[in-house]
Amino acid sequence: QVQLVESGGGLARPGGSLRLSCKASKIIIMIYTTNWYRQALGKQRELVASINKDGHTSYTDSVKGRFTISRDNAKNTVDLQMNSLKPEDTAVYYCNVERPGEDYWGQGTQVTVSS
Repeated sequence: QVQLVESGGGLARPGGSLRLSCKASKIIIMIYTTNWYRQALGKQRELVASINKDGHTSYTDSVKGRFTISRDNAKNTVDLQMNSLKPEDTAVYYCNVERPGEDYWGQGTQVTVSS
């Protein structure tokens, strides 16, 4: 079955960086829109960044200029480079791959930003 496996989460200090990766199996990720969502404790899940099949990217305002979403078609992965991290970026980050009629989710990876 389709699997999305996230990696790269962990603990970072404020101002630090982390790089999340979402690796897909059983699908060709470049023909889908890939989204990174996050959910902080006690809050609703939030769309952070997206990349569509044409390579167009979009970001929520709070991460613009700090986060970059990118896709490696050869590796079948979508990464989220997170720089200048803030404590409010602390959340479980989820990879979502979707197109009409299909919607897949990863298991999530914890990102904690703390001094």
